[in-house]
Amino acid sequence: MTEPLAPQFDFVTVEREIYRQWLDADLFTAHAARSVRAGGERQPFTIVIPPPNVTAVLHMGHGLNNAVQDVIVRWRRMAQDETLWVPGTDHAGIATQNVVERIIAKEGKSRFDLGRDAFVERVTEFVTETGGTILEQLRAIGSSCDWSRTAYTFSPPLSRAVREAFVRLYEEGFVYRGNRVIHWCPRCLTSLSDEEAEPRETSGRLYYVTYRAADGSDRSISVATTRPETIPGDVAVAVNPADERYRELVGTNVVLPLVGIEIPVIADDYVDASFGTGALKITPGHDTNDFEVGRRHSLPTPVVIDETGAMREVADARGRIPGALLGLDRFEARDRIVEMLRDAGALTKTEPHQHNVRACYRCETVIEPRLSDQWFVRMQPLAEPALAAVRDGKIRILPERWEAVYINWLEQIRDWNISRQLWWGHRIPVWYCDACGGEPIVSRDDVSACPNCGGAVRQDEDVLDTWFSSWLWPLSTLGWPDEGSEDLESFYPTDDLVTAPEIIFFWVARMIMAGYHFAGRAPFHTVYLTGTVRDIQHRKMSKSLGNGIDPLDVVHRYGADALRYTVIAGMGMGTDLMLDPDNLDASFAPGRNFVTKLWNIGRFLLSSVSDGDVIALAGIAPERLTRADEWILDRLDAAIREADASLGPARPSRNERWASDELAQGLRLSEYVESARRFVWNELADWYVEAANARVLSEGPARDVARAVLVHVFDQALRLLHPVVPFVTEALWQRLPGRGRDEYLARATWPSPGAPRARAASFELAREAVSAIRQIRAEYTVAPGKNVEALLVGRDDRARAVLAEESALVGRLARATVTVGAQAAREAVAHALLPDGSEVSVLLAGLVDVAKECARVSSDLAQLEKQLGALEQRLANESFVSRARPDVVESERKKLEEWSARREQLTSKKRALCGA
Repeated sequence: MTEPLAPQFDFVTVEREIYRQWLDADLFTAHAARSVRAGGERQPFTIVIPPPNVTAVLHMGHGLNNAVQDVIVRWRRMAQDETLWVPGTDHAGIATQNVVERIIAKEGKSRFDLGRDAFVERVTEFVTETGGTILEQLRAIGSSCDWSRTAYTFSPPLSRAVREAFVRLYEEGFVYRGNRVIHWCPRCLTSLSDEEAEPRETSGRLYYVTYRAADGSDRSISVATTRPETIPGDVAVAVNPADERYRELVGTNVVLPLVGIEIPVIADDYVDASFGTGALKITPGHDTNDFEVGRRHSLPTPVVIDETGAMREVADARGRIPGALLGLDRFEARDRIVEMLRDAGALTKTEPHQHNVRACYRCETVIEPRLSDQWFVRMQPLAEPALAAVRDGKIRILPERWEAVYINWLEQIRDWNISRQLWWGHRIPVWYCDACGGEPIVSRDDVSACPNCGGAVRQDEDVLDTWFSSWLWPLSTLGWPDEGSEDLESFYPTDDLVTAPEIIFFWVARMIMAGYHFAGRAPFHTVYLTGTVRDIQHRKMSKSLGNGIDPLDVVHRYGADALRYTVIAGMGMGTDLMLDPDNLDASFAPGRNFVTKLWNIGRFLLSSVSDGDVIALAGIAPERLTRADEWILDRLDAAIREADASLGPARPSRNERWASDELAQGLRLSEYVESARRFVWNELADWYVEAANARVLSEGPARDVARAVLVHVFDQALRLLHPVVPFVTEALWQRLPGRGRDEYLARATWPSPGAPRARAASFELAREAVSAIRQIRAEYTVAPGKNVEALLVGRDDRARAVLAEESALVGRLARATVTVGAQAAREAVAHALLPDGSEVSVLLAGLVDVAKECARVSSDLAQLEKQLGALEQRLANESFVSRARPDVVESERKKLEEWSARREQLTSKKRALCGA
């Protein structure tokens, strides 16, 4: 006999040992030569991990996202694809720099005290010490990445790809240096892209300010603004050309309050005549839309707020800022300028106003729109193929509702500000010669001297947006820009991208653009957007709220399999995952309970079989199978088909384009898990194990058949479950009879369904008979050990034959003495009608005091009839129905429905007991 399994699954020891075995056996390494693209025999399947920040630690969002990826990767590996899951980390420019700046701030220093080179060295040391921790943590949850291909966005190969992309785009005219209003973070001291400046709904105020006519008349125009601190930067007041109220003022000048200079009143279609007063102050140096208005009207662009958010005469602003405001923080200046306007009689009124205010996505500081010289990428031409890819079905986005969001953003895309005023990141590969003042030198290689005059050069101080390296991730991790790269040839395009919807613009859309522009093909065919992990109050888990769950804490308490099962089973397509950080036992009970159940099934099976006495199912003649054997094999096939339908298709069926009926199919992981769970728990454990138990433990030919079926079914069930609970399934599978030392479930073949079996469906009649008898036993509170007498009446000859053949099994499972007859018993019986019309009768004599039970049930029924009569009268009373609260009426109607159902039950019971 096989050595017995421990009573409980020791996940702490087993998970660590199993993962070591996988690594030692090199199970996760993909081989480019095996790909059909390189002349091999296997279809490639590739996923690139969304690279976490190099200094990050695992949180539940990572746990969810990587569990999803690992389920898909393990499924395709077992399906015999040459499967590659590329891991790696992102240098995370602004995030990592912020972390190190906070560290040196505790030392009483700033990055400027250290200087650029020393600061970069300090960050590098920090990343070397702490970076990659999250990748180690991903191993703890079972991630089956190809660790030999671990990538890092700041590594030399990937940095070369970044520089190649910048230079190529510059040479093609897509990269340019521009003077435009951008989003600026006064805390991080850097520009941000549109996507990095996140809109936050804010309760502010609308200030109504009067601009008096410059001609000395009593005419004036009132402007509503949320930012009075920018008034010193105003260069015009704009109205809609169709607005009759201000027609006579257009072309005249008004006096800028507090400053005293004259500015024009202009007409522009941008102005919404219905907002505020219908007149807008135009501040081109501090508002993107005002900047465009200013360009159309050739207006100046003074900048009156500096990079730290303080009031300063920065550009074209001499004499504009009153002395009392100079040097004040912008929000202090707002309060002060409101007082000054009120004192000057220029503030008409203020009122509450809800509006969106953008904040830095990293430090949450309110951003400042500022005119600045920055590097940009022209996005509209790059966006066109990315739009067409989704519209034409080359790329599908799941859930489908995100497709409209993606399209809408690309249709309105603006140029991408890619320069950042940081020190940690890819330095922009542009050099300048101050000696000759020639054109900027944009180069793939470092430049040491001016190619024109030989003079000294200086490199651009800015670094590239972190996302500029990330958008190349599917390409750069596979060897681009080396066109002859074996990995690039064998594994690009990749297949699925699994990520969060929050970065559909930051990352997903840009990767698609980069894939088409640099490689001529989409980087993947499927975008799977997971839901968000939330607490039971539906709040997103975050450090600031203190409602997060540490996945490693869950692993230490319950095991990685329990974590994985819980998050996959609890997450429908695109739905959020709800967990209670204050009750981990309840939150992760589904996974813990399932792993325990699976382990217990394995204990029973392995205690009953050993290597020498199990015949492979293929060696069992079909006619030796019982009806129960055929049924469980059929249910296994059904579970496999359901799992395949929930997971697949793995790739488009039509030459890199999804058919219309495929767009929403597959990757319904919770449905896949439920199919596998239902089979193992409800069908294998609850029915077949019990049905086959006697044969498994018997001697003779029947034992061989039962054991062969049981081992085969459990083997296939473990394969089916392996992607979601890899550790416990591997531990059990390795203990099955016939397993060699070098065999691993992680590399085993994915199960496939067999042909239909003739007698499988008829076993359902026996199961239904057992369930009916068990229900009657429960209803009449028959003691578990007490035997009952049951009569089975088949609807027709076929049903009678099935019930007769399975009567012994029905009796054993239902603890009953079973007789199969042609008509139901006449004495006191409990009766049940089976779905096919067959009948089950259980004799009550000897089980209960029939006369006493008859009296009790009759009394209960009579009392219920009175209550029902009163309730029916109340609901028939129009006065009650019309005057009572709707919820009260609805509650009474629900009560009527429940009591009526109870009356039917008592009537049936009385008929069985009393004969009437």
